[in-house]
Amino acid sequence: MQNPRLNDVPASGESHDVLVAGGGYVGLSLALALKRGAPQLSVAVADPAPAGAASRDGRASAVAAAAREMLAALGVWDEIAPSAEPISEMIVTDSRTRDPVRPVFLTFSREGDGPFAHMVPNGALVGALSRAADAAGVERIQGVGVSDFSADAAGVDITLGNGSRRTARLLVAADGAKSRLRALAGIPTVGWTYGQSGIVVTVAHERPHHGRAEEHFLPAGPFAILPLPGNRSSLVWTERTEAADRLVAADAFTFAIELERRFGHHLGKIEAVDRPRAFPLGLMIARRFVGPRFALCGDAAHAIHPIAGQGLNLGFKDAAALAESVVEAARLGLDPGDGDALDRYERWRRFDTVQMGMVTDVLNRLFSNDNPGLRILRDVGLGIVDRLPPLKRHFIGAASDAGRTAPRLLRGEAI
Repeated sequence: MQNPRLNDVPASGESHDVLVAGGGYVGLSLALALKRGAPQLSVAVADPAPAGAASRDGRASAVAAAAREMLAALGVWDEIAPSAEPISEMIVTDSRTRDPVRPVFLTFSREGDGPFAHMVPNGALVGALSRAADAAGVERIQGVGVSDFSADAAGVDITLGNGSRRTARLLVAADGAKSRLRALAGIPTVGWTYGQSGIVVTVAHERPHHGRAEEHFLPAGPFAILPLPGNRSSLVWTERTEAADRLVAADAFTFAIELERRFGHHLGKIEAVDRPRAFPLGLMIARRFVGPRFALCGDAAHAIHPIAGQGLNLGFKDAAALAESVVEAARLGLDPGDGDALDRYERWRRFDTVQMGMVTDVLNRLFSNDNPGLRILRDVGLGIVDRLPPLKRHFIGAASDAGRTAPRLLRGEAI
């Protein structure tokens, strides 16, 4: 491996065993897991977002059963649970926008095994992780991100956005899909855009959803209705980018008409309760997840289509795997930035990430069109899955459970 960026400026400022760049759910869960597993480690999180920004995030995310087990093992799920809405059932339809009836081709449920996912407000998730990280002794550098770094055999020299300096034995980039640190490390990516954008908005409706999620496959892309507490739902609405830009810029009346065409009337009168926002969609996977004393985590390592709702859960898998690799190295008296520990993390996560990226890519290409031949093929396929309980259980397990080779945190076990 080549070193990231090297310079001759001497290190100065405070020193840490691990510094995490990015204070979202991935960065915070990683930092918390490291401190819980190896309290002797000095761990810091540099978050460019201002204090309290997370609590103003009105979006919500689907937390799968395995990720819920991880949050419980980290001691934060009890705080999050009151604001979470369990998803006990999911239906899948395939139709055109103008169709008056949307036949259900596939139904998922986990009766007796508990919900296969929960919808969790992002503010509640990040807030609980922040408080737990503070209590565990994680140093949080709020309002300042990492602007530059250089690495060598001895450690990482880090420059923060305010010009101050830190050193660390391991730097973790959890700074999002447009990761500045990934670029500084010279790690290339592979991927493509879909010409689609995901519109995210919260709606209120007259009738209760009873914990049911809905995935409507429409020609422009999936239209997902995800239950929130009360008579509210979170929408992830995929449209061609040009159409999405027009919709979020439209007046409230026009947006409401287009929303109703896709949402339907089964939950009564609906109303958008926040401002819709559109996010371009694509596939991006880093060609490497690690470098000398450097690791990518979460969206900095990968960004996938939301069609399977697995983006957040992939990030938690990264955090669990990296924490376990580093903690086990530390218990053996090894350097937290040890190359063997980082190589183990990369091997653990690369295949699963590429596999999930390809699955979401194929699903999006298969369902985001109005080709009559493909429509027949996919509807027959959905019907077969619905009529074969063992196959259906396999899909539910793949989406929600950890599996035997998963990191311990995702199985609800302490590191």
